[in-house]
Amino acid sequence: MKKINKIDLVILAGGKGKRVKRFLAGNPKPLLKINSIPFLQILLNEYAKYPFENIYILAGFRGNQIFRKFNNKCLNFIKIKCYVEKKMLGTAGALRVLKKKIKNDFLLINGDSFTDLELNDIFYKVNKKNKIYLTSNKIYKSNKQLSNLSLDSKKKVYFKANGNLMNAGVYFLKKNFLNLVKKNSFSLENEILIKLIKQNKIYGEINNGYFIDIGTKKNLSYARKTLARYLTKPAAFLDRDGVINHDFGYVSSVEKFKFKNGVVKALNYLSSKKYYIFVITNQAGIAKGKFRLIDFFTLHKYIKSFLNKRNINLNDVQFCPFHKNGTVKKFKKDSKLRKPNNGMVLEILKKWPIDKKNSFFIGDQKVDEKCATKSDIYFEYAKKNLFKQVKQIIKI
Repeated sequence: MKKINKIDLVILAGGKGKRVKRFLAGNPKPLLKINSIPFLQILLNEYAKYPFENIYILAGFRGNQIFRKFNNKCLNFIKIKCYVEKKMLGTAGALRVLKKKIKNDFLLINGDSFTDLELNDIFYKVNKKNKIYLTSNKIYKSNKQLSNLSLDSKKKVYFKANGNLMNAGVYFLKKNFLNLVKKNSFSLENEILIKLIKQNKIYGEINNGYFIDIGTKKNLSYARKTLARYLTKPAAFLDRDGVINHDFGYVSSVEKFKFKNGVVKALNYLSSKKYYIFVITNQAGIAKGKFRLIDFFTLHKYIKSFLNKRNINLNDVQFCPFHKNGTVKKFKKDSKLRKPNNGMVLEILKKWPIDKKNSFFIGDQKVDEKCATKSDIYFEYAKKNLFKQVKQIIKI
């Protein structure tokens, strides 16, 4: 098995949004909505499918709103920690907060730009170089000083008159990169990256996927017209025990977890067909003291890495640890999340742009069918081979 690199995700979410001020309505720029979904939620959805160790959000202007919404939350088994600047520090100055906190190399992204990237490789190959992701500047130039860029034969970034590449607002950085952050308030782009490019010390990776930033009125309008449409996909909602893995009763460890026939192939097929993949699972064993919440997390981090190594990303796992007859006080209650209720599905529908008409739900219990019916999603009971079943449902 490939060894996984420990990598964190850092999101810069501190700008004032002066150029889109009229649209903010009292919100920070990263919480501007794209078809009812906050832009920052869209970014978190996109990146949390990867096996990052931690997510750090560095918030600035009106950052307390971001803090209240995301701090100490967990998305797809990654804990989110927010830090709010007491005063505006600039894109690099904000990174000083992490100097004594972050322990791993990290992917740094701007909280006002979306880039469709394939990142699986960074978790499994040796990453010795700081790298900036680049995109075409043919549509517009998001940063005038980092727009006319090109790559040499060794993939080093350099400035070129009328170069056709620009900064995509995504960087892979070694932990020791933070040693360059020596002042309290200054710009990552204008005072560090430009210098590194001129010194021929930073590498580049071209991304040809969808890119947009929401920093100007024009770009925000374009994002609202195109991003939701680009991200709207059908989804596969899958129960876990009895559908994805053999149900031996309270499966809570790697040793007990065994994929059912055709599951990995089915998940790979769903990924190739651009389906979101969501797991919707009751886990009453937590409430009943059969296993701990940390056991559940440990198992699912393993599952996530196992699939990621095979270029399969689970977009999210919704689970209900509650049961009205539980023995663990914290989890002893009736919950609208627990199937046959559809609270877990509603959580997904609230945060993701989903084509419900072409989505489906596969389960192995009556409670799964009732949950799907309440959600108005097509349902089938699990068959012997999930790959054959999924292929028959999609028929494309």
